[in-house]
Amino acid sequence: MAAVVCGCLCLQPARAAADWLITPFLGLKLDGQTTLVDLDQAAGAPKMTIGGSVALLGDGIVGLEGDFGFTPGFFDSNSRGALVAHSNVMTLTGNVLLAAPAGLTRESLRPYILGGLGLMRASIDDVTGVFPLRPNFLALAIGGGAIGGLTERTSVRFDLRRFQNLTTDPNRVMGFGRSRLSFWRADVGLTFRY
Repeated sequence: MAAVVCGCLCLQPARAAADWLITPFLGLKLDGQTTLVDLDQAAGAPKMTIGGSVALLGDGIVGLEGDFGFTPGFFDSNSRGALVAHSNVMTLTGNVLLAAPAGLTRESLRPYILGGLGLMRASIDDVTGVFPLRPNFLALAIGGGAIGGLTERTSVRFDLRRFQNLTTDPNRVMGFGRSRLSFWRADVGLTFRY
């Protein structure tokens, strides 16, 4: 009986090996552009971004990723007499990764490109509290980067992505022309492999 069980186990197909990659990151929002009301004309200024991603990636070229980014003060100006009291932009996207095969890159940097769709939510409160804006958009994310191993279970990731809305805000009452919000995000993160 033991020989039959061992034989059946040996005949099962090998399981595809893929690792979970969990990456908290810190970065900068760059080159923000919008047609939303930008009271302090601050959308284009660099701002700190925090977030994280979870990816499923094996030794092959295709992987999947969920990414969350949060930029506090996206529309805020640091100048005296600013008209925006609080603002932020949040992104949540699901992406497909195309990475260089692990066998090809071995222990060096492993480059990748990505693309996906998700949610982009902007929040803007003016100092009077009269015109709060909370538009939600379907967003496109494209970009790329590289992952470089530090130890067997940790890596460092360098990443550059562009986010752009694909839909307009049907509840929008303030702005100019078609709703548009786009920006670049450059970040670095520490990746934990499981």
